[in-house]
Amino acid sequence: MEKVSVLFVCMGNICRSPTAQGVFENLVQRSGLKQVIRIDSAGTHAYHIGNQPDNRSQQAALGRGVDLSKQRARQVQAADFSDFDYILAMDLNNLHTLQRFTQARNAKNLQLFMEFASRWREREVPDPYYGGSQGFERVLDMIEDASEGLLAHLIRIHHIERLV
Repeated sequence: MEKVSVLFVCMGNICRSPTAQGVFENLVQRSGLKQVIRIDSAGTHAYHIGNQPDNRSQQAALGRGVDLSKQRARQVQAADFSDFDYILAMDLNNLHTLQRFTQARNAKNLQLFMEFASRWREREVPDPYYGGSQGFERVLDMIEDASEGLLAHLIRIHHIERLV
């Protein structure tokens, strides 16, 4: 079976998208599907290229058993639009940036990540960067919910069989 690939995108790739990558990797690993789903994250801007995720994101994720320390920020590249089956933006601003970037390209499955959530009405994952620790916890709650919905979607649409 060919791998299904998912790219999570926020502005700087140090808070929301690396958290989504880590949470989704953890969920995919626990589901026994690491061999069939490829996961990465990137930012629409080059502010933090090469940096680890924000320490507050790392601490909040680690509190839930998710280690983000090996990730490094990168910017979205033109090749990502052909290399990934799903490009999931954390908010409308980044979705619009991605849509402008892809005008001349085929952007399959470019959408908001929260479209996969079932317990949240919000369409966007808020940027916790300028807030307190409770913002990072809220982001994790949202991302966990959307990740569960995304995995269920991938299993259903791509006829993936769970190995555990």
